[in-house]
Amino acid sequence: MTHELISSLFLKAFFNPALAPLEDSAEIRAGKARLAFTTDSYVVDPLEFPGADIGRISVCGTVNDLAVKGAKPLAISAAFIIEEGFPLALLKKLTGSMRKAAREAGVLIVTGDTKVVEKGKADKLFINTSGVGLIPVGLKLSSSFIRPGDSVILSGRLADHGVAVMNARGRLGLSGDIRSDAAPLNAMIARALKVSSKIRAIRDITRGGLGTVLNEAALACHAAIEINETEVPVKPAVESACRLLGLDPLYVANEGKAVLFAGASDSAKIVSALRAGKYGREARVIGRVVKAKTPQVRLNTTIGGARLITMLEGEQLPRIC
Repeated sequence: MTHELISSLFLKAFFNPALAPLEDSAEIRAGKARLAFTTDSYVVDPLEFPGADIGRISVCGTVNDLAVKGAKPLAISAAFIIEEGFPLALLKKLTGSMRKAAREAGVLIVTGDTKVVEKGKADKLFINTSGVGLIPVGLKLSSSFIRPGDSVILSGRLADHGVAVMNARGRLGLSGDIRSDAAPLNAMIARALKVSSKIRAIRDITRGGLGTVLNEAALACHAAIEINETEVPVKPAVESACRLLGLDPLYVANEGKAVLFAGASDSAKIVSALRAGKYGREARVIGRVVKAKTPQVRLNTTIGGARLITMLEGEQLPRIC
């Protein structure tokens, strides 16, 4: 329904060449410079959870939307919608988390806005961020550039963020290593781009999970994407939680993972570059792009069969970021 809303209402109302690709960031020009520009709003509930909080994901999410376009993040805006009575001590803690994440990513928070609404008119705190980054000369990344024969490379384990938020929200008491993966990926992505000129596209895996992102990529390049279940990593504790909660890790949100599409001949050195930093240590090739009359995503299962991975229908975890 979200895709229908975007295509039938917002895209028609605002259509222009920069908006049309509907990727993580829009590309705009400022003289000879090419800029990536993105915006996002964060309404996650609860505000704090193991591994991160609303402040950290608001910065990391914006940085990552710029980075997957190949851009060097330059500056971020931050707007706060605060419910009357919100504790100042918690607000200070969350802005401190934003400051720490921005320093890690090497980006500045340069402007913002504050609105306070009456008690009961908002749910504690919402944060809106926008970001701008500089795209290197000659670099062009787009899902439409993906071609049959390309490798599909995943930067790490799936579903950490979504399960961590679900566990904290429901006070489920699930034990084990269940923490949000929220992280700025710009340094990791820059390493990969430095070692390979055959990277066609990079996507940030957030709401809708890997399954939804792969479907969007398949539609954009008019091909099929095959991934192997044995190569898709999920932490044992997270996988157990997903089974208990009836969730599919392929559709659960992440805040510190990316999927790259690249020429197969460069896949080994791309994986090596991703693994050189702490946020890509479990990167691996999980599949390939193949010719097909109908764009689709297929999962080769552990038992030797094939499963069609469709676009996510419904919202498994509302207010996940």
